Amino acid sequence: MAGSRSRTNKRALAGEVWRLMAEFSSANVRRRAQTEQMRELGMTPAHYRALAMLDPDEPKPMRAMADGLACDASMATWLVDRLEERGLVERRTPPNDRRVKTIVLTARGIKTREMLRESFWAPPQELVDLDVQTLEALSAALKKIPARRGPGEVGC
Repeated sequence: MAGSRSRTNKRALAGEVWRLMAEFSSANVRRRAQTEQMRELGMTPAHYRALAMLDPDEPKPMRAMADGLACDASMATWLVDRLEERGLVERRTPPNDRRVKTIVLTARGIKTREMLRESFWAPPQELVDLDVQTLEALSAALKKIPARRGPGEVGC
Protein backbone atom coordinates (compact mmCIF):
# COMPACT_ATOMS: atom_id res chain seq x y z
CA MET A 1 0.00 0.00 0.00
CA ALA A 2 2.83 2.42 0.85
CA GLY A 3 4.43 1.87 -2.59
CA SER A 4 1.13 2.69 -4.28
CA ARG A 5 0.70 5.83 -2.20
CA SER A 6 4.24 7.09 -2.98
CA ARG A 7 3.70 6.46 -6.71
CA THR A 8 0.49 8.50 -6.53
CA ASN A 9 2.26 11.31 -4.66
CA LYS A 10 5.16 11.20 -7.09
CA ARG A 11 2.72 11.30 -10.03
CA ALA A 12 0.87 14.25 -8.46
CA LEU A 13 4.17 16.05 -7.85
CA ALA A 14 5.29 15.36 -11.42
CA GLY A 15 1.95 16.74 -12.62
CA GLU A 16 2.42 19.90 -10.57
CA VAL A 17 5.99 20.36 -11.86
CA TRP A 18 4.84 19.83 -15.44
CA ARG A 19 1.99 22.34 -15.04
CA LEU A 20 4.34 24.94 -13.55
CA MET A 21 6.92 24.39 -16.31
CA ALA A 22 4.24 24.58 -19.01
CA GLU A 23 2.68 27.74 -17.58
CA PHE A 24 6.05 29.46 -17.28
CA SER A 25 7.14 28.35 -20.75
CA SER A 26 3.85 29.26 -22.35
CA ALA A 27 3.82 32.74 -20.82
CA ASN A 28 7.38 33.39 -21.93
CA VAL A 29 7.07 31.90 -25.41
CA ARG A 30 4.07 34.12 -26.08
CA ARG A 31 5.90 37.11 -24.65
CA ARG A 32 9.08 36.35 -26.58
CA ALA A 33 7.60 34.88 -29.75
CA GLN A 34 8.25 38.11 -31.52
CA THR A 35 11.46 39.56 -30.20
CA GLU A 36 12.36 43.21 -30.45
CA GLN A 37 14.74 42.35 -33.29
CA MET A 38 11.95 40.61 -35.23
CA ARG A 39 9.73 43.66 -34.87
CA GLU A 40 12.54 45.93 -36.07
CA LEU A 41 12.99 43.71 -39.14
CA GLY A 42 9.23 43.52 -39.76
CA MET A 43 9.31 39.75 -39.33
CA THR A 44 6.93 37.28 -37.73
CA PRO A 45 7.67 34.04 -35.87
CA ALA A 46 6.82 32.18 -39.10
CA HIS A 47 9.62 34.05 -40.90
CA TYR A 48 12.02 32.99 -38.17
CA ARG A 49 10.85 29.37 -38.36
CA ALA A 50 11.51 29.44 -42.09
CA LEU A 51 15.03 30.83 -41.56
CA ALA A 52 15.71 28.33 -38.77
CA MET A 53 14.91 25.31 -40.93
CA LEU A 54 17.31 26.27 -43.72
CA ASP A 55 20.82 24.87 -43.93
CA PRO A 56 23.21 27.30 -45.63
CA ASP A 57 25.05 24.41 -47.31
CA GLU A 58 21.99 22.53 -48.50
CA PRO A 59 19.30 24.33 -50.53
CA LYS A 60 15.78 23.20 -49.60
CA PRO A 61 13.03 22.69 -52.19
CA MET A 62 9.94 24.86 -51.72
CA ARG A 63 7.79 21.74 -51.12
CA ALA A 64 10.09 20.65 -48.28
CA MET A 65 9.88 24.16 -46.85
CA ALA A 66 6.07 24.04 -46.86
CA ASP A 67 6.07 20.56 -45.32
CA GLY A 68 8.54 21.58 -42.62
CA LEU A 69 6.46 24.63 -41.74
CA ALA A 70 3.23 22.59 -41.85
CA CYS A 71 1.64 25.05 -44.24
CA ASP A 72 0.46 25.04 -47.82
CA ALA A 73 2.71 25.94 -50.75
CA SER A 74 1.17 29.41 -51.18
CA MET A 75 1.99 30.35 -47.57
CA ALA A 76 5.56 29.06 -47.94
CA THR A 77 5.89 31.08 -51.15
CA TRP A 78 4.63 34.21 -49.37
CA LEU A 79 7.15 33.71 -46.54
CA VAL A 80 10.01 33.13 -48.95
CA ASP A 81 9.00 36.21 -50.97
CA ARG A 82 9.23 38.37 -47.81
CA LEU A 83 12.56 36.82 -46.81
CA GLU A 84 13.92 37.28 -50.32
CA GLU A 85 12.84 40.97 -50.32
CA ARG A 86 14.96 41.44 -47.19
CA GLY A 87 17.98 39.74 -48.79
CA LEU A 88 17.87 36.86 -46.30
CA VAL A 89 17.29 34.01 -48.77
CA GLU A 90 17.53 33.45 -52.47
CA ARG A 91 15.79 31.09 -54.84
CA ARG A 92 17.93 28.81 -56.96
CA THR A 93 17.22 26.39 -59.75
CA PRO A 94 19.18 23.15 -59.45
CA PRO A 95 20.91 22.21 -62.69
CA ASN A 96 19.57 18.64 -62.58
CA ASP A 97 15.86 19.67 -62.37
CA ARG A 98 14.92 23.09 -63.65
CA ARG A 99 11.27 22.61 -62.54
CA VAL A 100 12.25 22.78 -58.87
CA LYS A 101 13.02 25.97 -56.97
CA THR A 102 15.23 25.65 -53.93
CA ILE A 103 15.76 28.15 -51.14
CA VAL A 104 19.12 28.93 -49.61
CA LEU A 105 20.21 31.34 -46.89
CA THR A 106 22.33 34.30 -47.93
CA ALA A 107 25.21 35.54 -45.77
CA ARG A 108 22.83 38.20 -44.43
CA GLY A 109 20.24 35.48 -43.73
CA ILE A 110 22.74 33.44 -41.73
CA LYS A 111 23.73 36.49 -39.67
CA THR A 112 20.08 37.49 -39.10
CA ARG A 113 19.07 33.96 -38.13
CA GLU A 114 21.87 33.76 -35.55
CA MET A 115 20.99 37.18 -34.11
CA LEU A 116 17.32 36.18 -33.80
CA ARG A 117 18.25 32.81 -32.29
CA GLU A 118 20.37 34.53 -29.64
CA SER A 119 17.61 37.00 -28.78
CA PHE A 120 15.01 34.22 -28.61
CA TRP A 121 17.11 32.13 -26.22
CA ALA A 122 18.02 35.01 -23.90
CA PRO A 123 16.67 33.97 -20.50
CA PRO A 124 13.57 35.65 -19.08
CA GLN A 125 14.30 38.07 -16.25
CA GLU A 126 12.39 35.83 -13.81
CA LEU A 127 15.09 33.17 -14.26
CA VAL A 128 17.95 35.65 -14.08
CA ASP A 129 16.53 36.89 -10.77
CA LEU A 130 16.80 33.42 -9.16
CA ASP A 131 19.85 32.71 -7.00
CA VAL A 132 22.71 30.62 -8.41
CA GLN A 133 21.96 27.61 -6.19
CA THR A 134 18.36 27.43 -7.44
CA LEU A 135 19.47 27.81 -11.07
CA GLU A 136 22.05 25.04 -10.63
CA ALA A 137 19.42 22.73 -9.10
CA LEU A 138 16.95 23.48 -11.92
CA SER A 139 19.64 22.92 -14.54
CA ALA A 140 20.70 19.60 -13.00
CA ALA A 141 17.11 18.38 -12.74
CA LEU A 142 16.17 19.40 -16.29
CA LYS A 143 19.30 17.78 -17.74
CA LYS A 144 17.97 14.45 -16.47
CA ILE A 145 14.96 14.73 -18.81
CA PRO A 146 15.81 13.61 -22.36
CA ALA A 147 14.71 16.08 -25.05
CA ARG A 148 12.87 14.45 -27.93
CA ARG A 149 11.89 15.98 -31.21
CA GLY A 150 9.32 14.60 -33.55
CA PRO A 151 9.86 14.32 -37.30
CA GLY A 152 9.89 17.68 -39.02
CA GLU A 153 10.18 19.73 -35.83
CA VAL A 154 12.46 22.70 -36.09
CA GLY A 155 14.83 23.48 -33.20
CA CYS A 156 14.71 27.31 -32.66
